[in-house]
Amino acid sequence: MINLTDLRIESTKVSELMVDSEKVIHVQLQNPLEHALLVLTKTGYNAIPVLDLRSQFCGIVSKSSIIEEMFGVESIEVDRLHELKVEDVMNKDIPTLTEDDTLEKALHVLIDFNFACVVDENHKMKGILTRREILKQLRNHFYRQQKEK
Repeated sequence: MINLTDLRIESTKVSELMVDSEKVIHVQLQNPLEHALLVLTKTGYNAIPVLDLRSQFCGIVSKSSIIEEMFGVESIEVDRLHELKVEDVMNKDIPTLTEDDTLEKALHVLIDFNFACVVDENHKMKGILTRREILKQLRNHFYRQQKEK
């Protein structure tokens, strides 16, 4: 069984595990949905952060929310991708983290999301914390424990 005390869940800061904002793919509020779908498809991500012109976090946009907007009553309306903007379909009700938040708090947030955006006091995006990064740390911790035995 994994010794969770050694993982320092209560003291590890989000800043120790996050991906810096300069490395994070994002779109802006006013981008057309066509652009957002292209970015999502080319990167292989299911969702990405949405920022305003001041790099403030506004929400996330997902492939599923874009595709849902394409479905009309009787047909798929691809032309809507040119007409609608990211801000028209993004999810604004997204929890965020700060760099000083603990891994324990992050785990609660990441139960329902693949990633969480890390913001400062002005809501400027500083980076993201992913489930993948936490799982990598857990794997590394497990391997270190095995070597010590």
